[in-house]
Amino acid sequence: MRLLHVIRTLNPENGGPPDSVRMFAAAHRRAGNEVEVATLDSPEAPYSKMPEGEIHAFGPCKANYYYQPELERWLRVNCQRFDGVIVNGVWQYNALAARRAVAGRRPYVVFAHGMLDPYFRRAYPLKHIKKLAYWLFAERRNLSLAEAVCFTSEEEMRIAAEGFPFRDFRRVVVPYGTIGPSGEPAALKQAFREACPAAAEKDYLLFLGRLHPKKGCDLLLEAFARVAPRVLDLVMVGPDDAGWRADLESQAVRLGIDRRVHWTGVLRGDAKWGAFYGTEAFVLPSHQENFGITVADALSCGTIPLISDKVNIAADVEADGAAFVEDDTVDGTVRLIERFCASSPEERTAMRLSARACYERRYSLANAAQAVYAALGLV
Repeated sequence: MRLLHVIRTLNPENGGPPDSVRMFAAAHRRAGNEVEVATLDSPEAPYSKMPEGEIHAFGPCKANYYYQPELERWLRVNCQRFDGVIVNGVWQYNALAARRAVAGRRPYVVFAHGMLDPYFRRAYPLKHIKKLAYWLFAERRNLSLAEAVCFTSEEEMRIAAEGFPFRDFRRVVVPYGTIGPSGEPAALKQAFREACPAAAEKDYLLFLGRLHPKKGCDLLLEAFARVAPRVLDLVMVGPDDAGWRADLESQAVRLGIDRRVHWTGVLRGDAKWGAFYGTEAFVLPSHQENFGITVADALSCGTIPLISDKVNIAADVEADGAAFVEDDTVDGTVRLIERFCASSPEERTAMRLSARACYERRYSLANAAQAVYAALGLV
């Protein structure tokens, strides 16, 4: 089959959706399909290339809702070349352009990527009012004409209906996940040591994600200062797209833990996987995660996740005996660290084995590719 992904940007600093497109493209290619991607990025951007398939870039994208009619024109001319179209994201022009060009001509599905989560209604009430207006104007029709609206967990699908009416939409859960690491763990850990020499010989907890208020980074620093043993450091990996890092570094100084906290910026490839393999546990106390792809990354390495109950796959991972789960507060994050530190070596070994088994059963992208074909009506 020939498949087309449509997404606003493939900039890796935008978190989950760009990563998911790249990983889905790799999974589709492994299944023997051809994949292309249409974006609103600049053709000169370094991320406007990928080995998994051809990228058609119509930017540069200058705003979240960036109108670029050339994208719609290209889709109208080219959509017949594809067996199915996968639209990534809502509230963005790429979704409207895809519906206008593709609906009735080729099957398409829309991945919500957490953008219908009621968390955003609570956190940004004025933006939610704007979204309701746009829902009536365009988004409702974008979704109703799709073969399906795709969610990455039962919980994401359930809570999306709290903020928006879904009576006439076909909703499906597409098992999501990650390709996982490649290479020997020892070599990957060495790549991380070279990228973060200050933590090279330390035992550490790992945070990996955007430095954003949604991710609960401030909760993590407070909890770490309260209860983490002094033999344990904290490695903070991820882009500062919200301009929050300076405040977080000041918080670490105020808490007296600045010498035990290491800020790496973005890590990719071997260094990223080495960070997972080398850590004692992965911590993500988020206030909202429609899936939490970094949780699947951790599981694929046999790393124990310490996560909040606002990560939508938390209940499944906890049921598999692969994670510790608490609420998204300072006290909840304290309990995560305390529970992990109180566990025995035997318990940690058992959880690491459960983590890898959980990944293989639930979050390997080999399973996800087949579910996408079914959502498109191609199988």
